[in-house]
Amino acid sequence: MKGLIVAIQFLTRLPTPRIAVSSEEFAASMRWFPAVGLIVGALVAGAGWAGARIDPWTGALSALVVWVAVTGALHLDGLGDIADASGAAHKDREQLLAVLSDPHVGSFAVVAIALQLLAKLVLLHALLDAQAFIAIALAPFAARIGPLVWSRALPDLHAGLGSRFRNAVRPVDFLIWSSALVAAAWVSPSLLVAPMIFLLWGGWLLRKIGGISGDGHGAGIELGESLLLAAALLLAHLA
Repeated sequence: MKGLIVAIQFLTRLPTPRIAVSSEEFAASMRWFPAVGLIVGALVAGAGWAGARIDPWTGALSALVVWVAVTGALHLDGLGDIADASGAAHKDREQLLAVLSDPHVGSFAVVAIALQLLAKLVLLHALLDAQAFIAIALAPFAARIGPLVWSRALPDLHAGLGSRFRNAVRPVDFLIWSSALVAAAWVSPSLLVAPMIFLLWGGWLLRKIGGISGDGHGAGIELGESLLLAAALLLAHLA
């Protein structure tokens, strides 16, 4: 459970006991990322359900505010950094890395973050209107399986936070969370698109950016969440 607490501390702003961990234990906390997604998803879906007692838009806004507050906009920051870096990817590698490490926010980042928040707001509204609370709750869980895949499948972009996770994920972790994803798909079949999302994002990062970093993980989680919400909405309309 120590790894779960570390993962909660890293990925959220939820209160947890203070514990000291080694670098290896911190890296191993990645194995618990999907479990943290279940916690985030439960809180988001709960806020959406409560707000939807008034109307779906209030529910969508409540869910989105909780989503951003619980995660501390950590993954949105990664999305913004990747958006800015992708604009510099046609230049030399040094320029790309410089943009990724620059704490300032560029126009690409502003547009990407704004569109991401709007997309989630609209998708949450539609799913709440369809009473698809389970799909909302499970999207953060499935999206956080992605970093386990990318950390092993993609080369490190640089020696940073993302590179510390490379050897932390074991075959048994893939087995556990793959089985959990399949089980979750019994109640929310749209989750079956998750592996395709992981593949597409990993391919884009490799082709456009050149590898994986902490920002790549964060951006992938954000985009994965939105795409999973969109898949759930599509399935709800086809059903």
